[in-house]
Amino acid sequence: MAEVRRKTPPPQQARSGDPQIELGLNAAIVTVHAGHPHILVVHPGTAGSGAWDALPFGFFAPRAHRTLEIGLREWVKRQTGLDLGYVEQLYTFGDRGRHAEPGGAHTLSVGYLALTRGAGESLPGSRWSPWYAYFPWEDWREGKPDILSDEIEPRLKQWADRPPLPDEPARALRRQERLRISFGIGGAWDEEKVLERYELLYEAGLVAEAKHDGRPAADKWPVLPALGRPMAFDHRRILATALGRLRGKLKYRPVAFELLPAEFTLYELQKTVEAISGTLLHKQNFRRLVEQGGLVEATGSVSTETGGRPAKLYRFRREVVLERPAPGLRVKAGRG
Repeated sequence: MAEVRRKTPPPQQARSGDPQIELGLNAAIVTVHAGHPHILVVHPGTAGSGAWDALPFGFFAPRAHRTLEIGLREWVKRQTGLDLGYVEQLYTFGDRGRHAEPGGAHTLSVGYLALTRGAGESLPGSRWSPWYAYFPWEDWREGKPDILSDEIEPRLKQWADRPPLPDEPARALRRQERLRISFGIGGAWDEEKVLERYELLYEAGLVAEAKHDGRPAADKWPVLPALGRPMAFDHRRILATALGRLRGKLKYRPVAFELLPAEFTLYELQKTVEAISGTLLHKQNFRRLVEQGGLVEATGSVSTETGGRPAKLYRFRREVVLERPAPGLRVKAGRG
């Protein structure tokens, strides 16, 4: 009996209308300076950012970069002069319309979180920018931000009462339920849900990026409120992911010490945690938590730069990483 040979079907051809795919690398580089979190942004016009701030960004080149992280570090060094230390990958972003220019290649954006010390020095082609300039509703250190009560919550309630748009996907939760979960409207505020809150504002058409991307929901508002500083491409979305990730990691990883000098006071440690979490912490409770957790050890030296009594200097006790599976600062944010 003759052998029957089956022909392997040819691979599916890409349609002529399909855009090319490019892989972008984006870094949300965070530091704490003078008690406030900052991110590194490239100057307008760098990496095609237009007039809006952009995160350090570049394309992955497989022949030049052995890994994605190596590519990211090279792009950051080239654009800012900064050598990155702590880096972790966040997520891959690829929504159509949030990065690609009409008729151009479609970009998949791989976002990274990077932590560094010592903002303040000028870097070529970039500058340090206050983190909460992009998310003013996330900073509760002086109480509930006015922008929530005056601008965001009234408009979100209006949006929740509107009928869904024709192309809006069906969701398991109603809009009112999503407002409760993300913004704590009628419920509790969860400081880690930074991305969920930004995505809800984008979906409701309340941020400038939604208007720029041609989202129909943005056309429903006569005038858009100024809800934080917009960013190029999908970079504010990546930054929101980084903030939520970092706030969560504070509780189970010693990442706060990546933002501090080798020797620090407990006051400096507390202000760093408050800067990232966006809330004030009770001084004595915080110190008790740090000391009982075995996270720090005294150096035997003191700092005279506090303006008052000399303060003891501490350093991160690295042995805690081997002693405990999750050596973080499990602080509970208090809300007024």
